[in-house]
Amino acid sequence: MTRPRLCRKLRFKPKAHYFKPQGIPLCELAEVNLTKEEMEAIKLKDFDGLEQTESAQKMNTSQSTFQRILTSARIKIAKAIVNGEALKIEE
Repeated sequence: MTRPRLCRKLRFKPKAHYFKPQGIPLCELAEVNLTKEEMEAIKLKDFDGLEQTESAQKMNTSQSTFQRILTSARIKIAKAIVNGEALKIEE
């Protein structure tokens, strides 16, 4: 039996939920899905410039879990940019 998931604090609401390459209709693009947690991690660490410990505390999670979420988000964003795919942010 797996351990129950902790409730994470998510404070950021993005203004847009899709990013895509210009000039290509969305229906022709593959999508990469970014979760709310991944978006929050990117915002705290990369946009706000907080340290990992402070970011993890704000999300109410451990540093190792925060690092896994952040790494997953960065891989998904890089994949979308490199492969020219749409990036869909969970609502």
